[in-house]
Amino acid sequence: MKAVATNLPDNQSNKTKRAWIYAKKPSGQLYAIRQWVGYGLLLFLFGAPFIKIGGEPLLMFNILERKFSILGSIFYPQDLHIFVFGMLIVMVCVVLFTVVFGRIWCGWTCPQTIFMELIFRKIEYWIEGDWQQQRKLNEGPNTDEKKLKKVLKHSIFLLISFLISNIFLSYIIGVDALYKIVKDPIDQHLGGLLAITIFTFVFYAVFAHIREIVCTTICPYGRLQGVLLDDQSITVAYDHRRGEPRGKQKKDVEQVKGDCIDCQLCVHVCPTGIDIRNGLQMECVSCTACVDACDAVMEKIGKPKKLIGFYTMGEIQGTITKRSNTRAIAYSVVLIALISVFVSLILMRSDVGATLLRAKGSSYQVRDDHTISNLYSLELVNKSSAEMPFTLVPQDEKLKIQVVNPIKSLTKGGSASLSFFLIINKDDVKRYKEDVKVDVYSGDRKIETLKTTFIAPPGM
Repeated sequence: MKAVATNLPDNQSNKTKRAWIYAKKPSGQLYAIRQWVGYGLLLFLFGAPFIKIGGEPLLMFNILERKFSILGSIFYPQDLHIFVFGMLIVMVCVVLFTVVFGRIWCGWTCPQTIFMELIFRKIEYWIEGDWQQQRKLNEGPNTDEKKLKKVLKHSIFLLISFLISNIFLSYIIGVDALYKIVKDPIDQHLGGLLAITIFTFVFYAVFAHIREIVCTTICPYGRLQGVLLDDQSITVAYDHRRGEPRGKQKKDVEQVKGDCIDCQLCVHVCPTGIDIRNGLQMECVSCTACVDACDAVMEKIGKPKKLIGFYTMGEIQGTITKRSNTRAIAYSVVLIALISVFVSLILMRSDVGATLLRAKGSSYQVRDDHTISNLYSLELVNKSSAEMPFTLVPQDEKLKIQVVNPIKSLTKGGSASLSFFLIINKDDVKRYKEDVKVDVYSGDRKIETLKTTFIAPPGM
């Protein structure tokens, strides 16, 4: 499908062909801040897999082995409730942030936008020039210069996409495992090579061809925004009360017109090709490029800035005259409470994951030494970053423990399966079914308490 050049007011006129976006190179105060934010996040994204705490990755989400590392703490399936709670906090944070501040997540911190605007589009500016030069190049003849620029640009795009694929893979399997794959012969990891190749071309297709369609059509977050926003939500908007009617103006000349001089710079810099003056639109990612462009024009003609700026819909529509911080404060309190609970779960989390079950198909056993025993199966997982010696001690002094296959320690990140008997004298049995507890000690420190039941016929 042939791309049609746009970023002009009539960019919606052709409904059968894709309107290719030529975004003017942005500049301004907000753009400078956005670069600091974006490059800071990129630095974290590319550096986090190489950072280790206590020998464990800062962040790793190994879905294949059901093993997750967050801030150096290893989480296993037994910690699913903590992980789910953490994901819930992320979702609630995004939703509540959208309710208060609109879609600014998309324009400032979304990986899609950061990669597109701060890496791929900058390379495009460097090789092909600003938006008008890009349009001229694409619409011109296929000269050797054009072919060279296209080959150079897309080769760099492929290399960066390959790097991004490897970085994302390191978040799944860990940087050590990735390094081993790189060193090993290719034929030992054909599946991994195929996966990397597929993801490389997916990333390349997204950033070289699909681009803003991810934000305007594929990503459901833009549509969710329409449900979440109300007249108190802050978003990037054009103040039509001040700007209309539009028309050319001169500095220090009184005219019966609005402040908007219809220069269309806000349209030219928009990465999704919309006209912010047409009102709130799903395609707007709140990147604030239009704010910077409009502020520069207002400064030149001697008008106040923020003709385009952060406003609530109520302010623009005239339904409210003053912003209210009540919702923002309330949502912040809710988030702080959720985060506090999450941190508490992390701090109270045991170093050992344990599953204690009665042995399948077994009941109590009456022994020749006038004792009664129950057989149990125990699964232990070492969640700490060091080898862990352990012992099992019943809380009830009347109970004794006999381990069938003694294991004295758990290796780092290792697990163990063992069976043991709980034994009691016949005379000490009071009820048929009794709740009992078994403590897991590492040295003198109690690290876990296991609960189970003990069955025995009383009065034997």
